[in-house]
Parts: sequence; C-alpha cells; structure tokens
Amino acid sequence: MNDDVSPRSFGHTLDDAGFAQIRDLVYQHFGIVLSEQKRGLVVGRLQRVLRDRGLTNFRDYIDLLLADKNGSLLAELANRMSTNHTHFWREPAHFLVFRESVLPWVQQVSPQRDLRLWCAAAATGEEPWTLAMIQRQFFAENYRHWQAGLVATDISEPALCIAEKGVYDNDRVQPLPQDLRALGMETMGGGRWRIRDEMRKDVMYRRFNLMAEKLPFKHPFHCIFIRNVMIYFDQDTRRRLIARLVNSLLPGGWLFVGHSESLGRDDANLEYVSPAVYRRKSESQ
Repeated sequence: MNDDVSPRSFGHTLDDAGFAQIRDLVYQHFGIVLSEQKRGLVVGRLQRVLRDRGLTNFRDYIDLLLADKNGSLLAELANRMSTNHTHFWREPAHFLVFRESVLPWVQQVSPQRDLRLWCAAAATGEEPWTLAMIQRQFFAENYRHWQAGLVATDISEPALCIAEKGVYDNDRVQPLPQDLRALGMETMGGGRWRIRDEMRKDVMYRRFNLMAEKLPFKHPFHCIFIRNVMIYFDQDTRRRLIARLVNSLLPGGWLFVGHSESLGRDDANLEYVSPAVYRRKSESQ
C-alpha cells in the first residue's frame, strides 16, 4: 500500500492523538517506528479491522487495544503493521556464503552432526525453505545423518500460515536456481508450485516477537538470518536486539542481516566478513 495515502481518504479518520497512541503501542510492543509519513498507511491497513469489528471510529478501537488482556488485538495489530513482501533467492550472495562458507565450517566444528539455524524474520517462508534446500543439497546422502532442522519465526500469523502451506506463484519462485527448485519443489500446474512433502519436516515455523527480552532457545545457533526487518527499528532497538542475537550465537557463528541494515564494523563482539555478513568473535579474539 502507498505510504503517501492521505489519512482522510478512507471511511475512518485518525486524529493526531489517536495516531500518537497507536504509534506508541506499535513501538512499545513490536519495536516498529511509525513516522508521521506512515499515518496514511496505518489508516489504510486498519480500515478492515474497524469494519470487521463494527467500529465507527479509531477512538473506540484504541480503547479496545488499551484494554486488551489476552493480546489478541495486539497480535492482530502486529499482523496489519508488518510487511512481508519477499521472493525466493532474494539477496543471493548470502545464500552462496551460506553454502560455501557456513556449512563447511559447521562440518568442522560439529562432530555430533548438529546444525542449528534460525531464520528470525521468516515472512512467508521463501528464505527458510531456500536454506533448507541448500542444506539438503550440500550434505547430499549424508543429510540423513545430520540433525539439520531449521527454526523459522515471524510476528505475523498470516505470513506464517502461508509459509507452512508452502504454495507459491510462479513469479515468486522463478528467481530460485533450477537445481534447488527441482530438489525442493514440485509444480501444481496453473503457474503454482508447492514445497515437496519430504522438505516440510526440515523447517519448524513459530510465531515470535523479536522484542522479547529473553530468547526462547536452549542452545546457541551456528547461524542466524535476520534480514530486512531491522530497517523498521530505531538505533537503540537495533542495538539491543543485536546484543541478544550475538549472545544466541556460538563463538564463530554467523549473522546475516539485510543489505540496507549494515551494522558497521565497531561492534566489539562481531567480526565483519562481507556486506551484511558478520561472525561472532571467538573468546580468544
């Protein structure tokens, strides 16, 4: 939806005080920064929520949000405010680094054959499915000897439903290299593709809010992908999130961010590898 849409071009209008309250709620709970330029987008995305709930104004909707005890309305707000536009093989250089550097490193440091990978902004599933295909291709016949599951999380429940269903239109799939497509997908006809059944057990999808102060994982990861989500956070939110992510990596573990989300090279706990690719420094560094 166009960010420049006027907040008065829809059936419901949002005054300054109401926008400030929604903006603060979104930032407090999800870390997303909504500038004044986003007001039209907020109004547009919440129109259907108001209609579905039989509300005639934003004031009543905000009162419901503030009184929300079980978090269902806040979850719905997160679904509306999150953006999940993506496609297969996005920013492909990262997938090449994963195949050519990360997986060989895991082979060296994991004699127990345990690969722990987290996609922290899974959106509609294109990224985690691609990584699962690369894992299977890399390990080939030895894949069955590895515990190479992948955790994929996102805050948007509708996006996760699409990811778990694993059905995509041809234009989303087309950028994926043909060898990976043949390995992990099958055509449904009519310009649609689906993830093969044998791939589905390789990825575990879960809803998770990155603003949680404690990450719900027992063991550190070899690799974390968190691409194209931190552009919606301010500097302080990014700094605190990165600190939690680094603490969730093994020494030498890999962190991939979006190309527009460079972390700089002054983090004492991270080593710059290549654009938007970092590694947690070992204890001896």
